[in-house]
Amino acid sequence: MTSVNVNGLRAAAKKGFVEWLAQTSADVVCLQEVRAEQHQLPDEVGQPEGWHVVHAPAAVKGRAGVSLYTRREPDRVRTGFGSAEFDDSGRYVEADLPGVTVASLYLPSGEVGTERQDEKVRFMDEFLAYLKDLRERAAADGREVVVCGDWNIAHQRADLKNWRGNTKSSGFLPEERAWLDQVFAPEDGGYVDVVRTLHPDVEGPYTWWSYRGRAFDNDTGWRIDLAVATPGLARRALKAVVERAATHAERWSDHAPVTVVYDL
Repeated sequence: MTSVNVNGLRAAAKKGFVEWLAQTSADVVCLQEVRAEQHQLPDEVGQPEGWHVVHAPAAVKGRAGVSLYTRREPDRVRTGFGSAEFDDSGRYVEADLPGVTVASLYLPSGEVGTERQDEKVRFMDEFLAYLKDLRERAAADGREVVVCGDWNIAHQRADLKNWRGNTKSSGFLPEERAWLDQVFAPEDGGYVDVVRTLHPDVEGPYTWWSYRGRAFDNDTGWRIDLAVATPGLARRALKAVVERAATHAERWSDHAPVTVVYDL
């Protein structure tokens, strides 16, 4: 199962996404920041052979947008999480596959001192309540859950290279990190950060690098693309890999695909 913020799918398709999709062995691919409607995408991107695709674009054209690519046709698909404010913002889509609900999330990035940060906080408040409800409903049905995507928060110091310089930046604010504490607390959200569990004592592995300066070459990155799963599924994770491009020139997004292999 792979998740990646494509930073505009039409642009990514011209830089290597099509070739990457053709060679991936993933059964599920979650995309964020698609920034396109299906009719704007060529068939090899919007509805490639061998995949069942669900696109959830934002009502505001050219913004956000999430997609799910699955080898198997989903039993059920849901766009949004029941939010009057956010359901048409292209930030959440989920699908039921046998035994597991998979979702693609693009959490707002925020900006300190602006309405964008207020929007992010509102989203977080609503979404945590939904995550709890989703986990409880899935458990009642004997299902597991995994929410993959760009969570736009680095949880711990090990999740970004320059943490000292970002303690007052959106994405590493104390209140944002505390919110992820809630998501991962067994007595609260009850979910597991799968990649961190498999890589407990390392810096990173980072998943996003700014295009400015030499951030990618120096590996000055952030780990903000997460696979967040219910404990039963997390225990079945065998390995997690960040598919970091070999060189800056070979990147087709400012994010790298995050792939987790589960024993299902």
